[in-house]
Amino acid sequence: MNLAGNVAIVTGGAGGLGEATVRRIVEGGGSVVIADLADDRGEKLAADLGSAARYVRTDVLDDDAVLAAIAAAGELGTLRYAVTAHGGFGVPEKLVQRDGSPADRGAFQKTVDLYLTGTYNVARLVAAAIATAEPGEDGERGAIVTTASIAAFEGQIGQTSYSAAKGGVVGLTLAAARDLSSLGIRVVCIAPGTMRTPIMESVGEEALAKFSAAIPFPKRLGHPSEYASLATHILENSYLNGEVIRIDGAQRFQPR
Repeated sequence: MNLAGNVAIVTGGAGGLGEATVRRIVEGGGSVVIADLADDRGEKLAADLGSAARYVRTDVLDDDAVLAAIAAAGELGTLRYAVTAHGGFGVPEKLVQRDGSPADRGAFQKTVDLYLTGTYNVARLVAAAIATAEPGEDGERGAIVTTASIAAFEGQIGQTSYSAAKGGVVGLTLAAARDLSSLGIRVVCIAPGTMRTPIMESVGEEALAKFSAAIPFPKRLGHPSEYASLATHILENSYLNGEVIRIDGAQRFQPR
């Protein structure tokens, strides 16, 4: 199945990984709904890309907002793809703090809601829409790419909530792929290592150099364009299904 002539929804589509994916989809001849809460960036990106892109303000935990993004996708053409690349929240916190107090359960819940529940919510609503499309070769109707993290496998000190949320996205992958197999919809998860997104760049060059030193090869942070290249390859490669793919330069997180 090809990007050309088809429509995708990208959550977090105005951010680093999401924006790169949006641009790659349009370059491949597809159309895309930029689903995000960053109005200025989302609207500017849509304007830059012209008629092939549309920005829809979308809270991934709000059914009506996700359904509005799906409706906008239908106006662009046949919805067949989704990439969940939303994020941006996380509270580094140990289960028991230095003062002996327990971690904040509310911060844990918020993190899990955003990364795991939000991913699930988008997947279930988008999959129901994709299921109405006419099947193509091999009976395929479309595909969903989710985003975890290598922290799902090697969570660091202070990452319990983030690692649990991303671990849930990993666990969702195969079960969702099996659920949707009868509908001709594939589900594949990407687990990035340390990527050079705008948020990551905000830590400064000294910290970036330290992060890069921990990566075997290439000895640098990943580029959002490399994530986007993998995401769009997954969308077009009909035999990739039910898998979690690391993109990390052979990086393995250490405890700290």
